[in-house]
Amino acid sequence: MKACILIIVLLSLPISASAVEQNAAAGSNGSNDIFLPTGDLFRPLIADPKQPRFFVSLRKYNFKAQNINGAAVGYGENFGIYKHQGKENESGYQLNIVGGLFAQFNLDAPSRDLLNADYTIGFPLTYRNGPLSARLNVYHQSSHLGDEYLLEAKPERINLSYEAVDLLGSYEWEKWRSYLGGEYLFRREPGDLKPAGVHGGIEYYGTKHVLKIGRLVGGLDLKSYEEHHWSLDAALNIGFEFGQPNPGQRRLRIMLEGYKGYSPHGQFYNDRISYYGVGLYLGF
Repeated sequence: MKACILIIVLLSLPISASAVEQNAAAGSNGSNDIFLPTGDLFRPLIADPKQPRFFVSLRKYNFKAQNINGAAVGYGENFGIYKHQGKENESGYQLNIVGGLFAQFNLDAPSRDLLNADYTIGFPLTYRNGPLSARLNVYHQSSHLGDEYLLEAKPERINLSYEAVDLLGSYEWEKWRSYLGGEYLFRREPGDLKPAGVHGGIEYYGTKHVLKIGRLVGGLDLKSYEEHHWSLDAALNIGFEFGQPNPGQRRLRIMLEGYKGYSPHGQFYNDRISYYGVGLYLGF
């Protein structure tokens, strides 16, 4: 499974110039159907800890039993397969494939132990009509503990693996965006994992450079799961963006980040945690 996801993620690396030229040609000859389109009709979420992307973050983790200095890394991207463009440029629907890896390391351990790794692969169908957009995603996630952590801490290992469908609707106005939706786990292990969840948030996209540094961007992401008796999990990211702002264009973000709630890191999903730190995020 790991090898399969790795191949998918590698295929999700930046699309070649020929695909860009193909998009331009499609627009110029009036065609509404584009094969291997760049970007996406649904903006990737700024603060969602499970948004596939390339990043590295230094964090201070607060667990119930201990506090540690940690690092979180991830790679992943959205790869457009097919797009039907509406009469307007900002309308249509698009089929994608998306894959990602999310890993956390204990920097206080002598060997910088890998704590947990989550692997995801999904097939999002996205839609846009002006300021309205939506994403329907059917995806798989599996989670694994690091070998060094298993040998040293000897935790109770949980075989966490599931398939889920999530639906998000989004509305954009001026520099702001809000989104709301839900998630349902239709196949899950362990079998007693409760299936339902609610997901929402708000984002800000600055258009002008602040102090000649970069554009101010930020997001507040909120989740609540039946498994945790609908307790609220909150993630906040705020920082500066450099480069191009739209999906499918190169950009770099330097973000202050914080989180409080049940852990978004697979094997620790029943642990309440908090963290704060700084991260470097790359977009293609």
